[in-house]
Amino acid sequence: MNGLRAIGAYAYFFRDCVRSAFRNGVPWDRLVEETYKLGIRSFPVLFTMALFVGSNLAIQGHAAFSTLGAGNLVGMFVALAGVREVCPLLAATMVAAKAGTELAAQLAVMRTKEQIDALEVMAIDPRSELVAPGILAIMIALPALTVITIFVAIAAALGVAVFQLGVDQGEFLSFLVGYLTAYDLFAATFKSLFFGIIIATVSGYFGFFSERGPRGVGKATNRAVVTMCIVIITLNFALTSLLYG
Repeated sequence: MNGLRAIGAYAYFFRDCVRSAFRNGVPWDRLVEETYKLGIRSFPVLFTMALFVGSNLAIQGHAAFSTLGAGNLVGMFVALAGVREVCPLLAATMVAAKAGTELAAQLAVMRTKEQIDALEVMAIDPRSELVAPGILAIMIALPALTVITIFVAIAAALGVAVFQLGVDQGEFLSFLVGYLTAYDLFAATFKSLFFGIIIATVSGYFGFFSERGPRGVGKATNRAVVTMCIVIITLNFALTSLLYG
C-alpha cells in the first residue's frame, strides 16, 4: 500500500508541475541557468566516461568475436550495443547522479529552511518556480548529451580498435555504418527524452516532499538516486521492447 501511495503522490506531483508550468509560465532565466549547469558543467565528466566506455566496448567486442574468427565485426558490436543501449543509459545515469541528486538536495534544503513555504505564502507556485525549470532543462540537455556520448564513444572505440587491436579502419567503419541507422539515433534520443522526464520529476518529488533537517536532506537525495536508477533501467527495457521488439 505504501508503494501505491507513493506512486499516486508522484503522479499528482507530476500533474501539478505540468499544470503550474502552463498556467504560470517558466522563469526563462532559471531555465537558461539550469540548462547551462546541466549541459556545460556535465560535459567533462560525461566525455571522460564515454571515452573509456567506448574503449571497453571495442576491447570486449573484439575479444568476443575473435573467438569466432571474426574480430573485424567489432564495429557492428559498437553500433548495436553502444548506440542502442549503453550510451543512452550512460548519459542518463550520469545526469541522474549529478543533476538529479543536486536538484533533490537543493529542494530538500529549501524545504528545511522553509523557503518553499515562504513562496507559497507569497502566492508563488514553487512547482513552476523551482521544479519546472529543472524538468525542461533536463529534457533539453539530455538528448544532446546522449548524442555527444554516442560520437565520443564511437571515436574512442575506433581508436582502440585500430591502434591497439589491429582492426582495419575501413572494416570497422564499414560494419559500423552498415549496422548503424538513423532510426538507432532517433531511438537513443527518444529514450533520453523519457529518461530526462523521469530524472527531473523523481528528484523533484523527493526533494519537494523531503523531511526537514539534515537527515531529511540525506534521505531525500539517497531515495531519489536509487529510485531514478531503478526506474530508468526498467523504462529502458520497456522502450527497447517497444522500439526493437
